[in-house]
Formats: sequence, structure tokens, C-alpha cells
Amino acid sequence: MSQKKILTTPIKAEDLEDVKVGDIIYLNGHIVTCRDVAHRRLIEEKRALPVDLDGLAIFHAGPIVRPVGDDKFEMVSIGPTTSMRMEKFEKEFVEQTGVKLIVGKGGMGPNTEEACAKHKALHVVFPAGNAVLAATQVEEIEAAEWRDLGMPETLWVCRVKEFGPLIVSIDTHGNNLFEQNKVIFNQRKDEAIEEICKHVGFIK
Repeated sequence: MSQKKILTTPIKAEDLEDVKVGDIIYLNGHIVTCRDVAHRRLIEEKRALPVDLDGLAIFHAGPIVRPVGDDKFEMVSIGPTTSMRMEKFEKEFVEQTGVKLIVGKGGMGPNTEEACAKHKALHVVFPAGNAVLAATQVEEIEAAEWRDLGMPETLWVCRVKEFGPLIVSIDTHGNNLFEQNKVIFNQRKDEAIEEICKHVGFIK
């Protein structure tokens, strides 16, 4: 059995060279929840992020967090939200922040492909339905920024251990697993339709 591939922040471009779409990886270090409003604030409003993301990971997620006193928090549930909502911002976001790992749900498009290829970053998918499992991999919430946005949109700075599994959907060459699969699945669909039509021609 091959050894588990674990990335540790701060991630460097060379750490990602041999990672390909479809690979399963895990993360040690720091991941910051960062979704719609944070992307808009940086790109549209040109507001500097309160967290330095250079070499770090972001998570398209809206977690459930429990306060435990003394301005400390505990992660209850942290599931991915649909990454495609951030597609129109992600190219500029990667350029401006130096983020190396984007974690979310579902695929992303050509803007993110270009950003991942040019700036050597990855988009990866955390399997949906495992939000409580993900929370167990958060060792500590170290900071909470932009709390005025409410719990889902706050930038929760999390220290994680073997966070995953993360399925690589866009690699540093701009290959896109979801787009590749669309081609394969459409081909299979056409073949299946052709075969079915042979057997149900009498319906016409």
C-alpha cells in the first residue's frame, strides 16, 4: 500500500509538482474558512484580508462553531460549500493571496484552472456529508477574523492534522478532473443510448 500523501503548510510550489488530478491527499498545518463575502471583500472592495494566506489553504465552508469561553471556540461541524460560487473571484484571489490549496465541494472552472497552473496551486474536494468528521480533524481554532459577517462567513483560522481525504480536482498543470469526467461520461451516455435504442425501436 502506498504511503499517505500529506501536505504541510506553508506549502511550496515544489510540494505540488507530482500531485495529479484524482490523487487523494491530506493536510497538516493551517486552513482558513473563506467563502463568498471574503472573496468579494478582497476582489471587489479591495479590502486587505486580516489573515496572511501565503502558502496556506482555504476552505469554502460555513462551519458550526461553539464558543467555549475566554474568546476560544470549538469546531462542531465544518462541511464544504459549493466551490463554483467563488469561480469568478478565484483567479484574482489566488494571485493576490498566494494561497496554495483551495478546498471545497464540486468542481471549478477555467479561471481557477488558469490560476492553479500559473501560480502552482490545487483545488481539492472534501467529500460531502462528512462535516462532523472534518471537525474532528481540527485541533484548534486559533483565530476568528471578520466576525461581523456572522458564523458561516467568519474567517476561522484552524490548525488541522491529517485533514482529509481531499480529492485533487485541479492540479498545477490546470488539468480538471470534473471536466475530464464530463467528456468520459458523455461518451458513455451516448454509447448507452445507442445500445438502448436498438432494443426499444418498436416504441417509435
